[in-house]
Amino acid sequence: MDAVAAVEALLSPEGREDPFPYYAALHAHGPVVDLGGGYTVVVGYDALNRALRNPALREEGPEWVQDRWAEWAGNPSVRLFSQSMLFSGDPGHARVRRLVSRAFTPRRVAALAPAVERLADGLLDRLARLGADGAPVDFMAEFAYALPVAVICELLGVPEQDRLWFRPLVADLAAQLEPVYSKEQLEAADAAALTLLEYFADLAAQRRAEPRDDLVSALVQVRDEDDGRLGDQELLDNLVLLLAAGFETTTNLLGNGLALLLDRPAHLAALRADPSAAPAYVEEFLRYDSPVQLTARWAPEGAVVEGVAVPPGGEVLLLLGAANRDPVRFARPEEFDPERPGNQPLSFGGGPHFCLGAALARLEGGTAFGRLLGRFPRLEAAGVRTRRGRLTLRGYATLPVSVAGTATGTGTAAGDTCRPSVHGG
Repeated sequence: MDAVAAVEALLSPEGREDPFPYYAALHAHGPVVDLGGGYTVVVGYDALNRALRNPALREEGPEWVQDRWAEWAGNPSVRLFSQSMLFSGDPGHARVRRLVSRAFTPRRVAALAPAVERLADGLLDRLARLGADGAPVDFMAEFAYALPVAVICELLGVPEQDRLWFRPLVADLAAQLEPVYSKEQLEAADAAALTLLEYFADLAAQRRAEPRDDLVSALVQVRDEDDGRLGDQELLDNLVLLLAAGFETTTNLLGNGLALLLDRPAHLAALRADPSAAPAYVEEFLRYDSPVQLTARWAPEGAVVEGVAVPPGGEVLLLLGAANRDPVRFARPEEFDPERPGNQPLSFGGGPHFCLGAALARLEGGTAFGRLLGRFPRLEAAGVRTRRGRLTLRGYATLPVSVAGTATGTGTAAGDTCRPSVHGG
């Protein structure tokens, strides 16, 4: 297939439902493909890994927005994401990341393990009650969303009674990260951004007045002897980002992983028999069906990527999901194999923007699958599962299961206006 046609197909409902044939088509053109018109796509594992660290390739932050998307620069969702540490460059990015990363040190993440186990067990109790009579239970709503949102809210200090209404807001906001969405979706993203910013402004004010042992309290009070404190808007933008990033991707990891197991009974049985293998399974879930499929950069002064010239102002699409299926890096990449040696997927990115919450996501995934399968020996599919119809953040909208054993059934369903380029993670 022609490379341009393959990229165009990725943006279609069919491509968002199943991007992997189009990734394979792109691999046939090499690790880096010049699409013409100032657009370049990177699909090779090593090439993409290096591109994430290439200083000539910059995040699509405020400078990019003003250059390419100035008429929407004031939209709340566009402004929030472009000025958060997700898309900002140095020196601002390094300063904010240094302050926020104090909550994600290996020691702090390890200390969260008992809380993650407690929260997971409570949700499994609820699954058992809801499905006691064999009725289908939506794994996405009742566990895949509920666990990571509870964990990130515990970390941030969001009161328990406020957590349920975050899911639709963050889903609306995250549409702004997709390469294709409608005017109505952008309006919904803007409304969600305003609501979430207002919420965190109120919470930050409360924590300034009465600090607690949580991340919001730490960030509103933090001082850095070299760089000073976070500005008010900077604080709010990054609190919303931490909330959204803290559960959107992990929710997809849990849903994608369970769907893969339900479709592979031998692996389901193997992991149930040996819960200590959960970390290896999590890595293969990340590689095989990554929760984040792509990110993007631009080259304001031009760049060279693996010998391919990117013109000044050129756009570079980094297909993480394709790199994770690179046949040069992974033997038989289309096969699901948790025992593959040297499995290091690029799902969490790399370089200066490597995901801060990677260790926490791995902890949640390993804990969740070990406890879920141990708790429910008759866990099985119980209806038609539906995809969210998104490409950047790939996951399920629904995933009905039976925890007590019922007739099985599986299925998938996918779902538009293009904008100039892609905002990725």
